Amino acid sequence: MRVLNEAKKETVRDTALQMIVEEGFKGLSMQKLAKAADISPATIYIYYKDREDLLNQLYLYVYNTSNHSALENFSADMPFSEGMKVLWLNRFNYFTAHPYHSFFLEQFINSPLITAAVQLEDNTYRTQMKAFYSNAVKKGEVKKLDIEIYWSIAFSPLYQLIKFHNQKGPHPQKPKGITRNKVLQCLEMVLTALKP
Repeated sequence: MRVLNEAKKETVRDTALQMIVEEGFKGLSMQKLAKAADISPATIYIYYKDREDLLNQLYLYVYNTSNHSALENFSADMPFSEGMKVLWLNRFNYFTAHPYHSFFLEQFINSPLITAAVQLEDNTYRTQMKAFYSNAVKKGEVKKLDIEIYWSIAFSPLYQLIKFHNQKGPHPQKPKGITRNKVLQCLEMVLTALKP
């Protein structure tokens, strides 16, 4: 039996993420991935059963690591504005440090592949987010809204800032750089919009 090599697994994972972001899901074949990662195609099958397993495991890795990062120094019992600041800065720092993760999640979530992977997710993040919002509503810190409306107001502006920051190419409308101050300025507007 072959010994698992975590460095090779990480190389496969990172190469696959890059290929998917740059070429889409259809551009990913095990043969092409093996060549890009400079390993034997058989090596990939030590870590993943098949292409679908690879994609699901990539999603779970990115989903779980990004969510664990978001929850660093966060508590669902925090005052709403303080908790939002922690969440926003953690998310911004994570996705600007790992831009392929941001692009990959967006592609994966908007694909039919998401159906099977969702059942394997770690629900810690969702549980914490529900408790955080519920606590803020009970304390009168935020309006009670349908969850889709709340989530759109509370987090969509952050994700747009991350997209602007991570965009590549000489796009004429691309901001010159999203700074921590710009993130906090946007957060203040969001907090104002959510006040009861």
